[in-house]
Amino acid sequence: MRFTIAIEPDTKETAFGVVVPDLPGCFSAGDTIEEAFDNAIEAIDAFCEILAEDEGDLPKTRPMSEWQKNPQFKGWTWGVVDVPIEKYFGPAEKINITVPARVLKRIDEFARKHGETRSGFLVRAAEKAMQ
Repeated sequence: MRFTIAIEPDTKETAFGVVVPDLPGCFSAGDTIEEAFDNAIEAIDAFCEILAEDEGDLPKTRPMSEWQKNPQFKGWTWGVVDVPIEKYFGPAEKINITVPARVLKRIDEFARKHGETRSGFLVRAAEKAMQ
């Protein structure tokens, strides 16, 4: 699954700080920007493992453009990391469904625009519909 990360600039005294806005309380840091990205992936993985153990649900994600409007992150750099968290929320099962071609095209466009996969979008949409 893809996650938006916000990266706070480093200073002479501090490393690059990393926040995962879609996962409240999930943060990390790194002495280099590359280390910050790597550590963000580890933080997301650990956060989701604990969330799954506690039988929690993933919070709803928001597009990066929404987070960028938040004054808390003014001057920060943005990125996206892909973290295979599906392993924590039960084994994935491949299914075969029939969808009209025009609907499938719209699903794919929407998912891509929001930084998601087709499967990720369909799962999130189904979970929302079942709430």
